[in-house]
Amino acid sequence: MKLASYNNGRRDGQLMLVSRDLTKTVAVPAIAHTMQQLLDGWDLLKPQLQELYDALNEGMFDNVQAFDEAKCLSPLPRAYQWADGSAYVNHVELVRKARGAEMPETFWTDPLVYQGGSDSFIAPKADIEMANEDWGIDFESEIAVITDDVPMGVSSDNAAQHIKLLMLVNDVSLRNLIPGELAKGFGFFQSKPSSSFSPVAVTPDELGARWEDSKVHLPLITYLNGELFGRPNAGVDMTFNFSQLVSHVAKTRPLSAGAIIGSGTISNYDRSAGSSCLAEKRMLEVIADGKATTPFMRFGDTVRIEMLDDNDVTIFGCIDQKVVEYKA
Repeated sequence: MKLASYNNGRRDGQLMLVSRDLTKTVAVPAIAHTMQQLLDGWDLLKPQLQELYDALNEGMFDNVQAFDEAKCLSPLPRAYQWADGSAYVNHVELVRKARGAEMPETFWTDPLVYQGGSDSFIAPKADIEMANEDWGIDFESEIAVITDDVPMGVSSDNAAQHIKLLMLVNDVSLRNLIPGELAKGFGFFQSKPSSSFSPVAVTPDELGARWEDSKVHLPLITYLNGELFGRPNAGVDMTFNFSQLVSHVAKTRPLSAGAIIGSGTISNYDRSAGSSCLAEKRMLEVIADGKATTPFMRFGDTVRIEMLDDNDVTIFGCIDQKVVEYKA
């Protein structure tokens, strides 16, 4: 299935069922009003929704609307949990070098995760508002999963069954605030403002054979100011798959339905694939030339993040955003 949340003036939006080709949509209030309501009752409600999804794709609905990504909030406009991992460890190694930090060997055997703010996400077509360009504004192109209720201590083998939806992420980061903040020894906060997610969330079966071993085996494409920035394959060089990430996050606590777990920035050792964030590209410039020449984002810059299927058709819709100056 493919699902979205339309902006209806309420905090959690209106749950919408979206056709496979992202051309049609219909509200399903008889089943669930919001994405969170659906996730809370997933086992009971999913079969009913699947019947309607099949009917929508077969053209059996009379009251459909044309699907409009501009009306979408993030699929979960707010969530009980947003935990972002760093599953592509070669990316972590590069970015830590950029700020002069050594990388412990345990990073290759034990996932790195931080808990992000989840009370407010940016809509996929909304501006990224920032008060200061000097903060080092960066995008991070990622994939995330949404879970149902996950028991504490779940094994990685059993965690896969709790992954119900996938979506794309722009994990906005303020690179120049990170070193000082981490030096306090208490983790990210101001350096990790609101993230944004793709217009559409999809069930893993929508990816067919491209969803294997709890990984998405497709390129994630990023454009900066209309020019291709990177298209690394999300299924390549992923040190920890999503089942392992979910298991890690649930080691000491249960997760409630609607928990979002991110992959971290997609990154390949094959540098010809490009990058999924500016920090990585800048570090590669330092390694090659002794200095970074690519600037962080400025007011007016745009970023577009999208994933295409084997027929070059968009799967999740696209995150398409402009950085603008925040004015209180």
